[in-house]
Amino acid sequence: MSRKEGQLLGPVLYRDYPIGTLGLVDDGQGISRVFLVRDSGTHSGPEGETPLTLWAAAELDGYFSGRLKNFTVPLSPCGTEFQCSVWQALRNIPYGQTRTYGEIAAEVGRPKAARAVGTANHDNPLLILTPCHRVVGKSGALTGFACGLDVKRRLLDLEGVRL
Repeated sequence: MSRKEGQLLGPVLYRDYPIGTLGLVDDGQGISRVFLVRDSGTHSGPEGETPLTLWAAAELDGYFSGRLKNFTVPLSPCGTEFQCSVWQALRNIPYGQTRTYGEIAAEVGRPKAARAVGTANHDNPLLILTPCHRVVGKSGALTGFACGLDVKRRLLDLEGVRL
């Protein structure tokens, strides 16, 4: 697939979910992007479905219905070594649990890098599949989320997390 401004472009499958319309992108190796559609300029790749985007959509259907807690669809995020280590740490957070930015920083071997973890969270290309919504502030408070705190709260509520 082609690369534009650091992001992989490929066919995008749009599906409606309880939090809004999600776009699922397949780069030929795995799901490279899951995004909440906010406007028509969110993704400029061709619309279409592939076996991988259909797999991801089926898993997201299971997640939103409460039947699926762990995703198995192959992922192909594009990021720096640090970002990828943070995103892997996020995927290690069990369904229904949270971690703080500081805990993730310690897990990736950079205990003083909580703010950098926050930036990596913000740049997470795989909404829900890499569960950045499970990261909370030091006091356990609901903090920043690229899709808005209402969406973060709804995802945590779905997983039974009470803050």
